[in-house]
Amino acid sequence: MIRTGDTYRESIRDGREVHVNGERVRDVPTHPMFKPLVDIRARIFDMAHDPATRAVMTVTQDGAPQAIGNALPFTQGDWWAKRRAADAVMEDLGGIVTRIGDETVGEMWSLHDAADALAAIDPQFSGNIRNHITRVLHEDLFHVSANTDPKGDRSRPAQDQDPDMLLHVVRETDAGLVVRGAKYETAAAYANQAFTKPTIANWGDAELSDYAVGFICDLATPGLKFICRTGFATRAPAEDYPLSNRFDEVEALVIFDDVLIPWENVLFYRHTRAAMLIRATLHRYSAFGFVQRLQKQADLMIGAALFNVRQTGLDRQQPVQEKLAQLAVWREGINAHLTGAIALAERSPAGLMMPNQSLLYSGRVLACSQLPQMMQIARELCGGQIALTPDAASFRHPGTAPWLEKYYTINDEWQAEDRRKLMAFARDLLNSDYAGHRLSFQLFAQSPPFAHLAAVYRNFDWDGPLAFVKQAAGLSDRVMGGKTLTPADSAVSRWFSTEMPQGKAAK
Repeated sequence: MIRTGDTYRESIRDGREVHVNGERVRDVPTHPMFKPLVDIRARIFDMAHDPATRAVMTVTQDGAPQAIGNALPFTQGDWWAKRRAADAVMEDLGGIVTRIGDETVGEMWSLHDAADALAAIDPQFSGNIRNHITRVLHEDLFHVSANTDPKGDRSRPAQDQDPDMLLHVVRETDAGLVVRGAKYETAAAYANQAFTKPTIANWGDAELSDYAVGFICDLATPGLKFICRTGFATRAPAEDYPLSNRFDEVEALVIFDDVLIPWENVLFYRHTRAAMLIRATLHRYSAFGFVQRLQKQADLMIGAALFNVRQTGLDRQQPVQEKLAQLAVWREGINAHLTGAIALAERSPAGLMMPNQSLLYSGRVLACSQLPQMMQIARELCGGQIALTPDAASFRHPGTAPWLEKYYTINDEWQAEDRRKLMAFARDLLNSDYAGHRLSFQLFAQSPPFAHLAAVYRNFDWDGPLAFVKQAAGLSDRVMGGKTLTPADSAVSRWFSTEMPQGKAAK
């Protein structure tokens, strides 16, 4: 079943305890802080039914249409389809949202890949993983992710401070696990379920730990409390802050106050080895959607900057062209990594098609590490007026409108109202509270920078450069630990060889 927007709205009218700005929210879908994102998620559901977008948003598997974002990837073509669908969503909406499900459901596919390894640790949970992947596929749930705990004093192990600083199991029952603690979760207040798992943490030296637990949490479960930050929507008129009022994804501190997790929802428990395995492979699929959204953010920044310099004729100056080229190189670098990750896609341990891991993780580092610098370049190109332009009301007030019309009109192409709209858009994209919040979010949303680099280290093909230098310098096989690798044995060379046509066939 593919949901409609109205079906989704009704699914989150489940009595959950949501608090924001000092008030208890009585109806999440209509509350002004949540309504913009609820409406966006509802539109995405409806796009699967809209004749204009249905073909790009759905795929037929198991004899029935399924949302393309939830569908398991078996070929390179599946990834091209997912990429087209994500672009179609952002272009339909006119902006970027990150936590809408397609970029978090991939974490479940990582669990699918690890099912055999997890079963070797504890066989009772591997069936739960497959059941939940099937449930997301067939019930079209809005599925999000929960990683980060409050953590407390990070210089001390969790066991040596308030134990609730990291989510943990307090007891086992016949019905399931009872957990206590808290997680920061984006979109949890208006999602259906969350894959909840340990953050990057110190579980102590024990092989078994009550902190090493992962489960699917139904977000309507009794005992959950959602304490949300105040959103940016409604703070200022939408005409002045068009992005803040539509695309702010509200985070929540989700309190687990002795919450029961049924055994069928438990994916691993009390094995630090399992927790570390999940953390190491968590983003092998979900990083793709995350990086793709940064490419679309680059497009917004380039478009806003280019319009600003063209309206005043500055685009003909070489220094301006060089700054635009820097933005273009960054954007195309992200595009190249995404494209290469599909073109050199790899088979996962469970037989899925996963993006080339080295290219995908390297693309994430490129996109995130250069984002602050690129935002500053875009600010420079947009100029100081994005920070100085009066609000929309002043452009309409009889006492000020004539003056603003005079000073903001450039020519027949750029009248005052279009310039005001462009300035307001660029300000919200680059200079507003929303812009600053989104920058922080992008830098840490999947993991901190050191973890991004650690993922590259774990997935890069180090043997290729070593073999090349061994051959070029005439070194013996001893330096390779007895291996007889040559440059032709590198991962890319193997893919292009006639002996390994897997990638070409999948393409």
